[in-house]
Amino acid sequence: MQIQDLPYSDPGVPDARSGPRFLWWLGRNQLGGQLKALAWGLLHFVSVSALPFCVGLAVQAVVDRSGTRLALTGGLLVLCGTAIAVGDTFLHRAAVTNWITAAARVQQLLARKATQLGSALTRRVAAGEVVAVSTGDVEKIGWFVEAVSRFTAAALTVVAVGVALLFYQPALGWVVAAGLPLVALSVLPLLPRATRRADFQRAKAGRATELASDTVAGLRVLRGIGGEDLFLDRYRRASQEVRHAAVRSARMWSLISAIQVLLPGLLLIAVVWHGVNLARQGRVTVGELVTVYSAVMILNYPLQHFTEIAMAYSFSRPSAKRAARVLSLERATDTGGSRAATVPAGDLYDPATGLLAPAGRLTAVVCGDPDAAGLLAERLGGHPAEAGTSVLLGGVPLDELPLEAARTAVLVQDKDPVLLSGSLRELLDVPASDTVRAEDALAAAQCADVLDALVQGSLDVTDPLDARITERGRSLSGGQRQRLALARSLITDPGVLVLDEPTSAVDSHTEARIAEGIHALRSGRTTVVFTSSPLLLDRADRVVLVLDGEVVAVGVHRELVRTERRYRSVVTRETDDEAALQGAALEESEVALRTRALEESEVALRGRALEETDVALRGRALEEIEESA
Repeated sequence: MQIQDLPYSDPGVPDARSGPRFLWWLGRNQLGGQLKALAWGLLHFVSVSALPFCVGLAVQAVVDRSGTRLALTGGLLVLCGTAIAVGDTFLHRAAVTNWITAAARVQQLLARKATQLGSALTRRVAAGEVVAVSTGDVEKIGWFVEAVSRFTAAALTVVAVGVALLFYQPALGWVVAAGLPLVALSVLPLLPRATRRADFQRAKAGRATELASDTVAGLRVLRGIGGEDLFLDRYRRASQEVRHAAVRSARMWSLISAIQVLLPGLLLIAVVWHGVNLARQGRVTVGELVTVYSAVMILNYPLQHFTEIAMAYSFSRPSAKRAARVLSLERATDTGGSRAATVPAGDLYDPATGLLAPAGRLTAVVCGDPDAAGLLAERLGGHPAEAGTSVLLGGVPLDELPLEAARTAVLVQDKDPVLLSGSLRELLDVPASDTVRAEDALAAAQCADVLDALVQGSLDVTDPLDARITERGRSLSGGQRQRLALARSLITDPGVLVLDEPTSAVDSHTEARIAEGIHALRSGRTTVVFTSSPLLLDRADRVVLVLDGEVVAVGVHRELVRTERRYRSVVTRETDDEAALQGAALEESEVALRTRALEESEVALRGRALEETDVALRGRALEEIEESA
């Protein structure tokens, strides 16, 4: 894999059981690049290590006054110099390629995992840790992957030089052969402590990054409550903890580096002292002494890679552990699905709660618990984070469809949608049916003032669609961000659109117009809105009340307000005392009406009795008149 071939068509399935296993998996998947870097590294290090032998031959040729051998030695030096340059150049290219491709593979794996998990990712892993893994940790992992091949080449070179010196000059070679393992392995006892300090430093840095990310994300709220100084002090303390941890880690690594300088120096002194004694005795020549001396000096160069690989592993191991922890997260359902990738249509039904959203109608759902509403909205989209009964769309279980097909069929906009940085045109450039125009969606979401604000905040921009949106839309208010996200969802025009509190951050006048816009633009399309706003509920074709995980009432808003006390308490925020007073008032009114009815009945009966009496008297009077006549 070359840099120009990135990204990977398939980054593979990582071994995320532990950090070291993940690093080993990365190395195996880049075996070709590792072998290429190893080959160039061997050429480079062996050529560098051959220079002392050439120098020794040249010195001995001068001592022996042999011009032929001196010329041959000069040719060998030119050859070694050329090999050093070529090997170093292509080693650097291969190592950087390994670094970048390994980092790119990890980033692709993290991006794929984020798309698979969706909102469940930040529920299981802190957002700051995800940021740390996808930025700094990726760099540390790439560093170790590319350092492995260079270290292997350096280690093989050290072994080869030690063996060559044994054959070249055994009297001095055994001193070098005995000293090289001590020099190479001297730092091993210090590595566990250095690793622990590096782990502690990375943990503190991850905590500081998480705190900074959360502070920036909630800066508007912090300013509103006057909490900037409090969180600033927290970050300062976290930053100081990182500094102290970094200093403690640096002290250990400086000790390791000092040992790596001291021990080769002591080995060099021992070689020179022993070599001079041998030269006085005539057991070694001047050229052989210069060769062994130069070889020991040159070996300091490959020996430095022993320290580098130790540092790379110490820093990359906690990074790989964090990456493996993120990559080991799994969804409750199989994203591949067991059905063909078709997009069903029809009624949306949740067997767990009994919620039914008829096709082509606007259904409003009222939940007493906002968290329960968010989980239900996620479940309606298929492949939820928690295992459970699958939602049916047209009788087809969404969890049995491939994740991509389920997302195409049902679009869920959560209560905290994210706006990516870029132009408004790029923000609204989403997969869509091309039935809804951007202008209509923006109008339905009441984004006119948002467009004006974007134009005013941008230089040399006349078309609002070319205006830039800052990271996560931080320059906009919460209501403006919410309306832009709603417009983006309306443009997508899915078969089923699920909106979780789409107007919680806007005023009532704007909310009323948004309710009209959604009802008109989504006419004939299935829409589910989780809300407790009377303005949205009044425009819904069907209102469903969900309490304690099940549907308890279905109807229209005005009917439910009048007849369902539980619905009224959620929508109107009516307290128990108010409900009791209202019930008492209704009872008193009923008693008063009954009393009034009884009084009216008594009056009517008395009137009827009087009429009967009057008729009787008149009849009696007529009878008396007739008798007298």
